[in-house]
Amino acid sequence: MKFELVRTDGGARHGVVTTDHGAFETPAFMPVGTQGTVKAMTPKDLSEIGTEIILSNTYHLYLRPGVEVLRSAGGLHEFMGWTKPILTDSGGYQVFSLADLRKIEKDGVTFRSHLDGSSHLFTPESVVGIQRVIGSDIMMLLDECPPYPSTEAYVRESNDLTVAWARRCKSAFEMSAQEYGHSQALFGIVQGSVYPEIRKASVMALGEISFDGYAIGGLAVGEPFSEMCDIVALCTEILPADRPRYLMGVGTPADLMEAISRGVDMFDCVLPTRNGRNAMLFTRSGTMTMTNAKYKADLAPADESCGCYSCRNFSRAYLRHLFMSREVLALHLATCHNLYFYQWLMRGARNAIRDGTFAVWKEQHMAALRPRDSVTST
Repeated sequence: MKFELVRTDGGARHGVVTTDHGAFETPAFMPVGTQGTVKAMTPKDLSEIGTEIILSNTYHLYLRPGVEVLRSAGGLHEFMGWTKPILTDSGGYQVFSLADLRKIEKDGVTFRSHLDGSSHLFTPESVVGIQRVIGSDIMMLLDECPPYPSTEAYVRESNDLTVAWARRCKSAFEMSAQEYGHSQALFGIVQGSVYPEIRKASVMALGEISFDGYAIGGLAVGEPFSEMCDIVALCTEILPADRPRYLMGVGTPADLMEAISRGVDMFDCVLPTRNGRNAMLFTRSGTMTMTNAKYKADLAPADESCGCYSCRNFSRAYLRHLFMSREVLALHLATCHNLYFYQWLMRGARNAIRDGTFAVWKEQHMAALRPRDSVTST
């Protein structure tokens, strides 16, 4: 993997990440395809709206369909018909979110499958091995994401464990071979909750190990927005400038713009897809809830300035009709629109950084962060 930093504008950065499955420009938003599919979208749909990289999840793919199926298919790219880059999360977030089903120990994490209750052990080494079989272009190391709030003592102990696992992941990565003939990169994950000194220690320790890129984890888990922004700024100020920076699981358009202004390059979040399936659309003038009664006879497109397939061909009234009738097409059209909006936002950010006008552009588009109407379905 190669990262080229093309232009900076204040703290904001425009770059290009090149992998064996193609390049993607940063800032980049990665639609979440947890189980080898971005819900309600085909790979063709994703490409047509400008998606250059997607995210999938090691934990879920390990459980279903399983590593043997993926190996026999030639890896995830072949299995799902996606020819562009893929990043895989290691399952570290599931360590956080499935707290009632797991036990964290020095060697790794023992968890019970949310599917059938069977017991499994994830170690730093096994997580690298699974991602070798998946064949993702960018692999994430196994980490622990401490809950918010947590005591400083707990977070320090948790970060020490994540750093120890990072060393083991790096060693396993260097000693193992890719299965399908293309190269893979390994990213470290900065932890430390909202404690600045622990975050600094995490960045320094991971920098000594040296990774192809660095993620900022453990945020957007309940901490105040201002604290998230402060921690992001602290991390990006000391992370290597020649490596991509990835803010995990974030977020809203406001989150993205604030993080871009602080030097983040890559993002993922379920928000545009999940909200779309629940009738909430992002538009250039705010969010819209398509089940709202006022759209019943509204024949305008959801966003009159949007070039997505949904807005070019269908009205607000039709989208509302689909949702109220529980038609599957509603999920596709809303998801298509929301992901198009996020890719439009990333393109706009990149263009503004190249032009040296990011701060002005950001303020001009803050309207996209405001709710446009109330959530009603009468």
